[in-house]
Amino acid sequence: MSYPVSFEADYAERRSRLSAFFRLILAIPHAILLYIFGIAAGVLVVIAWFAIVITGRYPKGLYDFASGFVRYLSRFVAYTALLTDAYPPFNGSDDASYPVRMSFAGPLERYSRLKTFFRAILAIPIMVLRYVMTLMLEIGAVAAWFIILVTGRMPRGLFDLMVLANSYTARSDAYLFLLTETYPPFQDEHTRGAGVASQQPG
Repeated sequence: MSYPVSFEADYAERRSRLSAFFRLILAIPHAILLYIFGIAAGVLVVIAWFAIVITGRYPKGLYDFASGFVRYLSRFVAYTALLTDAYPPFNGSDDASYPVRMSFAGPLERYSRLKTFFRAILAIPIMVLRYVMTLMLEIGAVAAWFIILVTGRMPRGLFDLMVLANSYTARSDAYLFLLTETYPPFQDEHTRGAGVASQQPG
């Protein structure tokens, strides 16, 4: 059975040197909105935690809000880490045309109250691995930044390594936000670059 949270990123070899050089500045508006979005998502996931512990169900509205935040966060991270040159939309809605995509199977019919109650403890091994994967993504982003500025290209091997890291951090966020109660796999069929996107000028 496929994991209920998927992550995909389209590969484009040619990259814009100008966009890469100013990437962190270009990402500032998203960082501000994401900060506000994150505060709201944090409050709502606490409400969702109580709802699941009491009723065994994740309210659909809360699930959609939390999944939208995690999707927005994953696109922001991918953009700032140079996995894509495409500017992210200012929302967490599903967008099949964007080169970085994250999808969710939807809330379960019933959740384990016990797994939810002890989620903070159960998540400790995930947080440790997430920290390692985040470091790998950051190191890859720095390497990609220099390579793109010099060559105007993103090496496929480096891209795939960064997708692996971004994929795990995104799915670990889904676990932390109670969107799934299954440990995120290190890798599955969605952990890949999903083809070659349109080439962008150097």
